[in-house]
Amino acid sequence: MTYSVLLAALATIASVPRLFTLLHLWQLKEWRWDRLKEHLRMSGWMGQLFGWIDPLLFFALFVVGLLGFITHEYWVMGGFFLAIVLQGGKMFLRGQPMPKWTKKAMAIAAVSFVLTLLMALFIALNGREEELLVLFVVPFFEPIFIGLSWALWFPVDQFLKKRVMDRARVVRNTRDDLTVIAVAGSVGKTTTKELLSHIFGTLALSTPAHLNTEMGVAQWLTRELKIHTDTKILIVEMGAYRKGEIALLCSIAKPTIGIITAIGEDHLALFGSKTAIGEANGELFTSLPPEGLAIGNMDDAVIWELLKHAPCKTMSVGTGGHPDLGAYDIEETPTGVRFRARDTVFDVPLFGNHNVTNILLAIAAAEHVAIPLKTIAQKLTSFVPPKNTFNVREERGITILDDTYNTSPQSFRAALEWARVQPHAHKVLLTSGIIELGEEEARIHRELGIHASRIFEKAYFLNKNFVPSFAQGFQKETTLLPKNPAPLEPGTLLVCIGRMSEQKIRSLLP
Repeated sequence: MTYSVLLAALATIASVPRLFTLLHLWQLKEWRWDRLKEHLRMSGWMGQLFGWIDPLLFFALFVVGLLGFITHEYWVMGGFFLAIVLQGGKMFLRGQPMPKWTKKAMAIAAVSFVLTLLMALFIALNGREEELLVLFVVPFFEPIFIGLSWALWFPVDQFLKKRVMDRARVVRNTRDDLTVIAVAGSVGKTTTKELLSHIFGTLALSTPAHLNTEMGVAQWLTRELKIHTDTKILIVEMGAYRKGEIALLCSIAKPTIGIITAIGEDHLALFGSKTAIGEANGELFTSLPPEGLAIGNMDDAVIWELLKHAPCKTMSVGTGGHPDLGAYDIEETPTGVRFRARDTVFDVPLFGNHNVTNILLAIAAAEHVAIPLKTIAQKLTSFVPPKNTFNVREERGITILDDTYNTSPQSFRAALEWARVQPHAHKVLLTSGIIELGEEEARIHRELGIHASRIFEKAYFLNKNFVPSFAQGFQKETTLLPKNPAPLEPGTLLVCIGRMSEQKIRSLLP
């Protein structure tokens, strides 16, 4: 009995690293089945759910145990001790992915741990000596236990979410004096939000980085409006992975000014089509009140159509045609972009001509809230771009374009186009690729490779899944970034696109 309980405890402890790894992965995907499923499809179910080292280790222990060289009871105990020591060393060396311990993560982890222990106890207490070897399969049930745990907590989770969002609606409804500017779109949301935040300064509150979901916005809005009772302007970034989510965000924040930056091909695997992406973002315009204002990028044909469905006044911005607010005499300077809008020259320390429309969108909203054009122009001269968002810097003789905050096909193309006109003799691409493109993944990466072939001499990837399709179009050296890559020549332009650590960038520097 004592040995059986000890064996069950060891089997449960040996399952904990797999539990932590899976929780970390699912949390990165925001506890969404659709995003997790797409990640597993792209990265491989086996390696992501079970790993490769643990199955080999436990299978070897199981086979050796079958040979019967040592009592099964002691073999199982020794095997789990070995596994725990090896996994403990991995955690000590910080090679073990760990979730952020939110209440939700702790709840799912606790139930999963209990389910694992119950299964191990059942096997240990009811199995004959030779059947104790079955305990080696217990760690591989963690994906099932986590799924069951999530299902058990789901009703409670939904109830708590509803309560948080209802509380946010109540707080928002007490502030009829608020001007809420909502920013949606496939790309450029964060830059436009930060431009607005810089223009308004202390007059406005804006959502922090990486916060654009209904729960995040609801919690932020409730907290900030209770603290900053005199604030008159809120700037809210709104993101979505499927239809209905921006409409839900609008029911919470109740925007009076809506901005849609651009419609691209991001999250195609989740939406299914670019049309669905446009319709999802268009929920912002249709949610505006009759006295509101819808501001859209006229350079984007999809947004031009979305503006027609707004139940309020509309305003278009653009760099061509006849928008309500246009940019003319556009030029890229050593410090950013310069252009003229009406009778005012704007000199903004923000690189990339594609950012001109983002600046125009921010100008249009700020001018609507009665900030003079000259004042806006003056404020924007001191703008500091968001970290890792189309930032250009010199380091160790290398010019680095850091666009690693996030990526989409549209932002990827914009970075390539910017790199094309730069004067550097040597240009190298470093990218993580673009996730969640579904069936269009190969086509889009192949097209990006064709575009990049006219610009770069070499391309490094951080994800092997994207290399074959990109290489088909690139037709030049396309490899995974090695652990110790050869340093770049001084004077090289290094274009970094997609999520990656600073360490990966520095590994290429001289």
